[in-house]
Amino acid sequence: MTREMLRARIHGLALDITSKSPVVILAAENTDKVLPIWIGHFEAWAIAMELSQIKSKRPLTHDLIPAFLTVLSGTVEKVEVTELKDQTFYARIYVSHDGEVQEIDARPSDSIAIALKTGAPIFVAAELFAIGEEEGLPERINDPESLKERLRSISPEDFGRYSL
Repeated sequence: MTREMLRARIHGLALDITSKSPVVILAAENTDKVLPIWIGHFEAWAIAMELSQIKSKRPLTHDLIPAFLTVLSGTVEKVEVTELKDQTFYARIYVSHDGEVQEIDARPSDSIAIALKTGAPIFVAAELFAIGEEEGLPERINDPESLKERLRSISPEDFGRYSL
């Protein structure tokens, strides 16, 4: 079965006030659909650093993977957020090496950070944008105005204090 995949971009990072967990918000290109994915603090920091074009003094894990690929003459072709099972999102990283493309199972947060580091496109299974309430997400999560309002109310300090 072939899934319809929509090209996506990072719409923003937020902090879920209830769980104190960072959330990366993916937006399907040319639509008003968004998908929130709850992620870890380290992954949120890696994504935020790349979005802000801040470089760490020493390489972080998400910097090492692209460095290894460069040394091994591999490239990240794309990443895909593929499914949601038991409240866990799944993703795949597609790596090209010696004329072959290999699929690597990965967490969406790591996949997104690596896509940002390598300039690879991000795709999301179309049905994930329609999960709505059946997966326990509030209906208003896909409402762009509600999302904008929630993002406006979050201060940078909500992510915690980090130093480079």
